[in-house]
Amino acid sequence: MAAFIKAVNAKIRSNPTTNYLCSTHFWGPASNFGIPIAAVMDTQKSPELISGQMTGALTIYSATFMRYALAVQPKNYLLFLCHFVNEGAQLTQGYRWIQYHKWGGKEEAAKQQAASGVKAVVGKVEAEAGKLAEKAKDVVGK
Repeated sequence: MAAFIKAVNAKIRSNPTTNYLCSTHFWGPASNFGIPIAAVMDTQKSPELISGQMTGALTIYSATFMRYALAVQPKNYLLFLCHFVNEGAQLTQGYRWIQYHKWGGKEEAAKQQAASGVKAVVGKVEAEAGKLAEKAKDVVGK
């Protein structure tokens, strides 16, 4: 059995493509891509859900590992790409957090929510007033 496993391993390692696909240089970044995918998807969510501390930590983490991906031999371009995407998403999230919490975005969102609430109430009142006016015309017309 050991000879069979050794023969299969030798066959895998003899082909550069399968050798790469069976290495940590491929599977590490492939499994790590969940982080940037989640970060990119989070850019569509409300900025009040963003953690400023976690965004800062992930920004530093991605910058560090972008450097690491190019420092190892052989260079791991897939790991670099993974952290490059994450760095961009985290910088976007950081900007959204600053804009919302520090530059008045929270107050602007509250104003818009209040304005939309007032418009909805005004619309309901106008509809009810119209119905009452129709009933009054019917009563007066009889």
